[in-house]
Amino acid sequence: MGNDKKKIMVLAGSYWQIPLIKKIKELGYSVLDVNPYENSPAFEYADEYVMLDILDRKSCLACAENAKVDAVMSEQCDIANPSVAYISEKMGLNSMGSRCAELYTNKLRMREFCKEHGFANPEYQICYTLEEAVQFFESLNKKMIIKPLDSNSSRGVYTIHNIEELQENFEKALSYSKIENAVLCERYIEGTEFTVDGLMTSNGHISLAISEKYHYKHNPNIACTLFFSYDNDKFDYDLLRKVNDEYVNKTGLPFGLTHAEYKYEDGKYYLIEIGARGGGNLIGSHIVPLISGVDNYTYLIEKTLGKEIEETYSINEKYKKRCVVLDFFDTPNKGGKVTAIKGRDILENSSNIIAYKLNFDIGDEIKEAENDSARIGFYIAYAESKQELEQLMNEIKQAFQIELED
Repeated sequence: MGNDKKKIMVLAGSYWQIPLIKKIKELGYSVLDVNPYENSPAFEYADEYVMLDILDRKSCLACAENAKVDAVMSEQCDIANPSVAYISEKMGLNSMGSRCAELYTNKLRMREFCKEHGFANPEYQICYTLEEAVQFFESLNKKMIIKPLDSNSSRGVYTIHNIEELQENFEKALSYSKIENAVLCERYIEGTEFTVDGLMTSNGHISLAISEKYHYKHNPNIACTLFFSYDNDKFDYDLLRKVNDEYVNKTGLPFGLTHAEYKYEDGKYYLIEIGARGGGNLIGSHIVPLISGVDNYTYLIEKTLGKEIEETYSINEKYKKRCVVLDFFDTPNKGGKVTAIKGRDILENSSNIIAYKLNFDIGDEIKEAENDSARIGFYIAYAESKQELEQLMNEIKQAFQIELED
């Protein structure tokens, strides 16, 4: 399989692209990785690398043409998608296309699409000035959320309870909007939040992994725990799968991975946002195959290369009892200098923990996360039942301790 040594350009070179690069090489292809920074973590896993800004589409296109690549890809990275689509279209290669790249990265387009196609949608408005945002907030007379049109990792997302908070945070949110100097303001949707990861095939979309999300007390816009299961005693996951599959199918996404966030309010699932890529923090690469049995990365790579591949997927019965958790560590006492990390051996030695990462070490200063990318670390664990997994999570919580300087 794939011994013709086709070359694939991967855009972005962070830790999150490493699983994709490893899979491409495992299938017998070579990798040209592109990222602007010299010490990019993914570079050492690629056959070649080039230091370029992945948002500079023309320079990346020139690089791809010069290297005669057979495909261009990205994973777990929203901001790369428009560049991937642009380069692929110019070179006549397989991709989601520029229309879908925009629809799956621009939060305003997602809202408009929901409205157009009858999906549950909160009141919203695009605002170019603080005055417009204040006016919309007053007309809503309810809690509001403001967000950049196309940022990632919850950067620039703020919950607004009053005019003072809006005045304090509007310019910050605006600074993260790259495609247009504007902010999306919308009614804050109350209720539980979920993620849904899936796969678009020529037979339609299949939702493969659903998590119920829990959030940090200090910032309700940042998740601390994602608990994945096939069903849920309190919520109708069949309905959530149906809504998500319908949405993706209606967008006309030709193929690829999807990662969506929904909130449940008054009997309806509201789409918060959706990306045409796998969920970050190894959801796409590690969790989806673990909880569904579907090898989504092989599908994505072979399909991007235009290969004939099996397109019929379903979740095997044996995976329907399995649960997986992506749990982010909490910063004790609002932060400080780390003097000791206790219980790391439970993360190293438990066969039910498939990955973990600490973004700090002894001697480092840590603080409470301000966005998704600033969380101090995580682990991914699984068990064959909810009770077993909850027990393991409890054991980890007792054993793993971060000590700070008094």
